[in-house]
Order: sequence, then structure tokens, then C-alpha cells
Amino acid sequence: MRAAYAATQSGDDPLAGLTVGDLEVPDAPADFRRVRVVASCLNHHDLWSLKGVGLPADRLPMVLGCDAAGIDDDGNEVIVHGVVPSPDWRGDETLDPRRSLLSERYPGTMADYVWVPARNLVPKPVELSFEEAACLPTAWLTAYRMLFTVSPASPGSTVLVQGAGGGVATALIALAAAAGFRVWATSRSEDKRGRALELGAEQAFDAGARLPERVDVVFDSVGEATWAHSLKSLVPGGTVVTCGATSGPAPSADLNRVFFLQLRVLGSTMGTREELERLTRFLVATGVRPVIDTVLPLDDAAQGFRRMLDGDVFGKIVFRH
Repeated sequence: MRAAYAATQSGDDPLAGLTVGDLEVPDAPADFRRVRVVASCLNHHDLWSLKGVGLPADRLPMVLGCDAAGIDDDGNEVIVHGVVPSPDWRGDETLDPRRSLLSERYPGTMADYVWVPARNLVPKPVELSFEEAACLPTAWLTAYRMLFTVSPASPGSTVLVQGAGGGVATALIALAAAAGFRVWATSRSEDKRGRALELGAEQAFDAGARLPERVDVVFDSVGEATWAHSLKSLVPGGTVVTCGATSGPAPSADLNRVFFLQLRVLGSTMGTREELERLTRFLVATGVRPVIDTVLPLDDAAQGFRRMLDGDVFGKIVFRH
């Protein structure tokens, strides 16, 4: 089976452990379903795995990838939900303390085939291409949950999206604009600020810039580089919703500001199967589509990983299988 996988790990040179080649077909639990992968999508999670974060070395080699769209053995076009709960878990699978993502405990999606529990398969709408559908299970689902499940803001509220350009950030801008939010965005890149405006942001600012007014909610997936600015940008009683820390953990919680202004800090992780289904319906109804930076053949996976490592990305990098 052809796959892109982590053969070794290195915090200093993560791409040294990335291999594209043949692997033996893994043994899958009896109740798992097979999907022939048509397209998969790259996430920061895959870089963390190559760095040795969240993936124990004794599980190598490990097929990378949390996202995929493909065709199951019954001929159905499906989207793969990457959150795998424990077998007896009921309810919101993101709250299962024993949950995992594909490519952590079970082989991931960057291969000819992936095996997942039947409940992890969501019908792919015909209106979405395989490449578009492959972008949804991690970044776009994370953005959907942050915006519509976790955040207290409602349409008409002013929200700030930090780090325009990343997969979650571009999804947040597009989804929030389509839902009637007043969207502001930040980026160090003038080009990315311009593209954020094209996606639906009302205004875009340089990273760390003083805003014209404070906002109701800040969506922050960047962490250390933006955390202080996120807290300073909120109205009293405002909320920051965080789903990650790609630039590193925040250096200070700035608790004086948090308690004095009665700010709220809410965490959000991935999303449920039901939220993924609702996301697909939202895209079909609104015409919003994932922002794709580039589509590469799986054999050129290293090129996509390099671009993400260098930060030279706006939207999602997709691999065609």
C-alpha cells in the first residue's frame, strides 16, 4: 500500500522522517470499514507527529493524516471523521478522555486506503469535490465548532480572527462572514491580509496592531505570538476561543486582565460527527467552499510539508491519491 508516513522523528528536522513509499496493509479491527482514499489534507498535527509530539516512537512507522475523502467498499462517496472515540463512548466524542485522532493510534489517511469505525463515515455531498471535502474534518470542523458551538457570539457581533492564512483561520473568516458576523482579521503578511478581505473579512490588520475598537470574541489558533494581543483586543466580558498554539504555548495567562475585565477563555478541539454533517450542509446551502492553497500528488507530499513548515500557505494543502 502506498503511503506517506513517519519513519523517524526529529524536533530539529521533522521532514527527515517523512517517507513516501510502500507499507504493509495494517491489521484493522473487525468492525472497521475500508475507504479508498481519493484526497487527503495536510495539518499541523502531521508536523507535530514528525517532531515526536503526541505520537510515541514505538508506534512508528505511522501513516500520517487526519483528513480524507474517498469511496467505501459499497461505492459510497464519504468523508472520514478523524476523531476516534473509545468503543463504549456515548455522546460528544471530543470529550472522551481516551479518544484519538487518526495517525495517533490507528494509521492515518495519507495512503491508498484507510480503515475507520463505520460511525466515522459521513456522506459526501455531490456538490463538494473530493479535494474540498478532504479539507473539512480537521481545520474546517474545528472552525465550525469554535464559531457555532463554543463561542457565545451571534451574527452581527464583531469577531477577530488571528493569523489569517492558516487552515482554521481561513475557515473561520469564510464561515463567519457567510453567517453574518462582522469579521476582522490579522496577519503579518500584506498579501494574506488582502486575501482575508476577499474571503469576507470587513477589515484586516497587521499582527499586533491597535484595533479601531474592541471586539466581542477573538479566535486564536496561534498561541504565544498573538495571545497578549488577543486579550487586549476584547471588550470587558469578552471571550477568546482557542484551539491550538502553533507558535508555542502562551507565555503568560495575564490573569490580572482576565479577572479585572471578566474575560472568558474557552478551549475548543476538533468537532463531532454531527457537527461535520451540519458543516457539509452549511457549505451546500451557502456556497462557501474551503480555501485550497494547492493540490499535489501524494508522491510530492514532502513539498507540501515543506511549505507548511515554512509558513508559506494560505488555506489548505491537499494531496490527490
